[in-house]
Amino acid sequence: MKFVVISDAPTLKKDDLYGAYAPYVLEMDMWFKHITDVTVLSPTKYNAPLLTRSFFKQPMVNSVSALNFTSLKNSFISLSSIPVTAFKLFRAFKNSDHIHLRCPGNIGLLGCLIQIFFPKKPKTAKYAGNWDPKAKQPLSYKFQKWILSNTVLTKNMQVLIYGDWPNQSNNIKPFFTATYKNSEIEKPMVRDYTAALKFVFVGTLAPGKQPLLAIQLVEILYKNDKAVTLDLYGDGVLRESLKSYITDHNLETIVTLHGNQPQSEVKEAIKSAHFSILPSKSEGWPKAIAEAMFFGAIPIATPVSCVPYMLDHGNRGLLLTNDFQIDCNNLMILLNEPSRLQDMSQVAAQWSQQYTLDRFEAEIVKLL
Repeated sequence: MKFVVISDAPTLKKDDLYGAYAPYVLEMDMWFKHITDVTVLSPTKYNAPLLTRSFFKQPMVNSVSALNFTSLKNSFISLSSIPVTAFKLFRAFKNSDHIHLRCPGNIGLLGCLIQIFFPKKPKTAKYAGNWDPKAKQPLSYKFQKWILSNTVLTKNMQVLIYGDWPNQSNNIKPFFTATYKNSEIEKPMVRDYTAALKFVFVGTLAPGKQPLLAIQLVEILYKNDKAVTLDLYGDGVLRESLKSYITDHNLETIVTLHGNQPQSEVKEAIKSAHFSILPSKSEGWPKAIAEAMFFGAIPIATPVSCVPYMLDHGNRGLLLTNDFQIDCNNLMILLNEPSRLQDMSQVAAQWSQQYTLDRFEAEIVKLL
């Protein structure tokens, strides 16, 4: 099978091996394992720190220009490169047996348009963003969702989305992602919610993830005489400002910035944590939340995308309201109910442990 992947995620070469953003590679390795001939069309340059890993099965890579419209200069460069990129995508689609789109993204959008000319080709699209029909999103994201859902324009395609939303076309398939194997399932440790409480944040230190809000929630607990710690795993543009906030507010003894760390270290931190905080402004399927739940760490998260579904609308974790005072009060009330917290931890683990890499791979085989 000739399998072609269209993605905005940069494919980078290091030591003669192609790699990309680590969670993306972990997922694509599951696809590539069952395919004989893989070609990836994506940008091959990225000028910022990125947690990467090499593909286990090395693909052929066809470099295309990143489409960036954040400034007048970038817009001009991107517009001038669209004809060449479109030609490369059309040629790759024509020579493929299966087309796989990674959305949302500008190159993904171009792929959505060009796939219309190949109605008989088997296709899949992974929409890794927020599929909520009511979500406020850029017009380009809404346009991609419309094309993918339109079974007149988009034929012979299964679109994998996060969450089970009403009134969807018959090519839309609720899906999931995973990090751990069946062999890693274990009974979560019984935590003491009356003793010192350990919080973790796992994610990019970027405005969209709101790591400062995680720090401020723990800071309030600390000021209310709760024994708490917060460990943040991840890196990003906010690292220095967060360090300054921690120093200015004398939080060095309770808040630690660990930066990017190996998955094994993050896993051990989660296994001993009481709570995992992820106050994101937008998500698809937040793996940081699913991973925390897998080992019984109770998630504290904003109700974006399919997060309310993941948390069973508050039965498997605490949903934030975006009102800081209300969120602090709700968290303080919850901490006074240790038996409820024990139940939350158990049901969170039971739910998340359904979604393993073994099940993920089995579902991919069905799609192929």
